[in-house]
Amino acid sequence: MAFKKLLASLGAGGASVETVLHEVNVVPGGVVQGEVRIQGGSVNQQIEGLSVGLQAKVEVESGDQEYKQDIEFTKSRLGGAFELQANAVHAVPFGLEIPWETPITMIDGQALRGMNIGVSTELEIARAVDSSDLDPVNVHPLPAQKAILDAFIQLGFRFKNADMERGVIRGTRQRLPFYQEIE
Repeated sequence: MAFKKLLASLGAGGASVETVLHEVNVVPGGVVQGEVRIQGGSVNQQIEGLSVGLQAKVEVESGDQEYKQDIEFTKSRLGGAFELQANAVHAVPFGLEIPWETPITMIDGQALRGMNIGVSTELEIARAVDSSDLDPVNVHPLPAQKAILDAFIQLGFRFKNADMERGVIRGTRQRLPFYQEIE
């Protein structure tokens, strides 16, 4: 039994986590609903916590270099510590609010290249490797955003590229640590 606990602490035979989103299409200010399913491993394990959040792949400029970084920009804790019995299944429903500033990833049913936003799930396991999961969400524009994008198209502009850049636009009340550029 001690050997199984050692293996579980290294991730082999330990608990696993899967997040199921009820609807992957959302809008800024909306809520993504889902359920986190935790499958017990071969031994009982102490779970220290469970959380879900939104994560974006953001471009970071540093000197002469550019690189991508995953930034979690909202997080919600779903519960406290509990003991997960071996082979048990534990399901936790959740509703995660989408911040108003969340960049859009879809326009007219088409994914914007370079826009990666998803629900991240973290299962904190005592003395073990953390299990995590990332599930993509499609963030559609609000009607006002859609009207502006449609106006650009009517003026003859064509979509070239989109990205998210780490930083703050001066003179705004920006809350997220990054912003979206649509070219």
